[in-house]
Amino acid sequence: MERPITGFDLDSEGDPRALLSCGHAQHVRHNPPFINRPWVITEEGRNEMIGKMLNCVRCDKFEMPDGFIPYKRTPVFTEESVPAALRKDHSTKAGVWAKITVLEGKLRYRVAALNADTEVSADNLGIVVPEVPHHVELQGAARFFVEFYRAPDQNL
Repeated sequence: MERPITGFDLDSEGDPRALLSCGHAQHVRHNPPFINRPWVITEEGRNEMIGKMLNCVRCDKFEMPDGFIPYKRTPVFTEESVPAALRKDHSTKAGVWAKITVLEGKLRYRVAALNADTEVSADNLGIVVPEVPHHVELQGAARFFVEFYRAPDQNL
């Protein structure tokens, strides 16, 4: 999934990492002839890349960034109380992840952009990737809630 670069930092060994809008960090090394990224070498070059897109393989795998914290939770929904908006495509804001937790029953979690159609149950959480349209379909009687996560320093 393509994500814009929002900044840069260095890992513990001094290698540059691109910070992406989803909250993930990705190494961006200049290692010719295997990887040719001369813009990585200077701060000016890195700054010119802010806003450019980079493929985030961790988003493709529905991996929530390390260190994200919960900040909000929905009430428990049932097949009778689930909002209509959750049954049609919707998305979270940039940098906002979520976990769908099923207490009883099952639901389908569909994310067309990532070609995902997953059964969510008490044994299998649903992970919501920021800014990616998705929806749920209840499979009979069910009880579930959604908990939202953000970076610790992010104000929402």
